[in-house]
Amino acid sequence: HRDLDTRVGTIDVAVPKLRHGAFFPDWLLERRSRAERALSTVIATCYLKGVSTRRMNDLVATLGISNLSKSQVSRMSEELDEMVADFRNRPLDPGGYAYLSCDALTIKVREGGRVVKCSVLLATGVNADGYREMLGMHVATAESNASWKGFFQDLKARGLRGVFLITSDAHEGIQHAISEVLPDASWQRCRTHFAKNLYEKVPKTQWPMVSAMFQTIFQQPDAQSTWAQAREVVDLLEPKFPQVAAYLEESLDEVLAFTAAPKPVWTKVWSNNPTERLNREIRR
Repeated sequence: HRDLDTRVGTIDVAVPKLRHGAFFPDWLLERRSRAERALSTVIATCYLKGVSTRRMNDLVATLGISNLSKSQVSRMSEELDEMVADFRNRPLDPGGYAYLSCDALTIKVREGGRVVKCSVLLATGVNADGYREMLGMHVATAESNASWKGFFQDLKARGLRGVFLITSDAHEGIQHAISEVLPDASWQRCRTHFAKNLYEKVPKTQWPMVSAMFQTIFQQPDAQSTWAQAREVVDLLEPKFPQVAAYLEESLDEVLAFTAAPKPVWTKVWSNNPTERLNREIRR
């Protein structure tokens, strides 16, 4: 017999005895290992969410544990650091990633006793099976050509290949990094970010009309129709909003790069909204 601690109490487990040889389940070898792992996970999660050591003490006191120190919390949280490191350094799918979505967010971190801002570079990719996954994350002092270049080089070292299209905002640093590290990939300017840039050039009272016209470009059945509609929108804007028309026309190659991809993936690659959603989760 062996005691097994579970979330619902301690269970008496009867271990069978064999006439020949021996049998003992691996998951029973370490006494209370499951309960300890569960406790470590709870404490590490609290640590990530910014719960104070005092409040964690109140929590674990209900489990019969007292005097939880900061060093104990740090040791339990080290397991998370190892898991994150393993995830960030894992080899990428050898099948390749045709479509990447990249973005950066600015967060505040505590460093050397003071709070500073840093940039977190993120990349998600669609693998050969059509599933999107997070490829990597890189913390940099700022979003720049150098930081994006280093990030892409790290992804390549881990096996990134077969990239056809990369979607991002119009940050010059990422554009230069793509051309240097992934020269065979095309760049898609995120339509959502571009729409925000377009909004800044249009009188607020006229934006609903201009926005509706802009959206018609992305409602076409094929690439040829999409380009034709884009040029028609430029012509319609020219008489009343010549600067807006010129800005749209000079950006068409970037905004409509997605039309070189198969139609079924258009909605997944013409903006980096999937990475934006990931950003919101990280901020939480």
